[in-house]
Amino acid sequence: MTPDDVLAEFRAAGALLEGHFILSSGRRSPVFLQKMFVFMDPERTARLCAALAEKVKATFGQIDYVVSPAVGGIVPGYETARQLGAKAIFVEREDGKFKLRRGFEIPPGARVLVVEDIVTTGLSTRECLEAIEGHLGTTVGAAVLVDRSGGKVDVGVPLVSLLSWYVPDFAADALPENLARLPAVKPGSRSIQGVKA
Repeated sequence: MTPDDVLAEFRAAGALLEGHFILSSGRRSPVFLQKMFVFMDPERTARLCAALAEKVKATFGQIDYVVSPAVGGIVPGYETARQLGAKAIFVEREDGKFKLRRGFEIPPGARVLVVEDIVTTGLSTRECLEAIEGHLGTTVGAAVLVDRSGGKVDVGVPLVSLLSWYVPDFAADALPENLARLPAVKPGSRSIQGVKA
C-alpha cells in the first residue's frame, strides 16, 4: 500500500478534515485525521492494518504481543495483532498515567510492539512505552498508521509508519493568519474523563 493509497482510504472514509483543529497535544493544525471514521469500516481497517503488519514483519520480524493505548489505539492495535498472529492488549489511564490493567501481563521473552493510530508529538506512544517498561517482554519498536511529523518524531524506539506525512502544527499563540481566522474545533479524545491535553 502506497502513501497515496493510505490517504485515499482516509479521504474515502470522510476522515481527512480541513479547518482549524486543536490536537490532543494542544497544538493547532489545519488538518485533522478523524481515524474513527476509518475504524467504523472493518474492511478498510483490515486493509490498512494488514499493510502495516507487512511493514512490521519486514522491520522487526516475529511479534508476540501488541500493546496499544486506550482508546484510539485499541482498534488498530487489535487488527494489526490479528494480522501478525500476535496477542493484543492495551494500556489505560489510571490516576492520569497509562498502566496495564484487567490482568494483562507480558510474559518473559515476548517480543512486544506498541501500535498506535496516529502520532504527531509521540506523547501517548512514549507514555505507553513507559507503562510497559517494567514488564518482562522485550519491546522491539512501535508502529503507526500515520506519522504526522513526517518522520521527525522520536518516540524512543524504532518507529514504522504506513504513511509518513508532514502536517504543519502550531502553538496556539503563534498561528498563521489564515488559521487564526477560523473557529477552533477540538475533535480529539484526550480531554475526555478529566485527562488534560
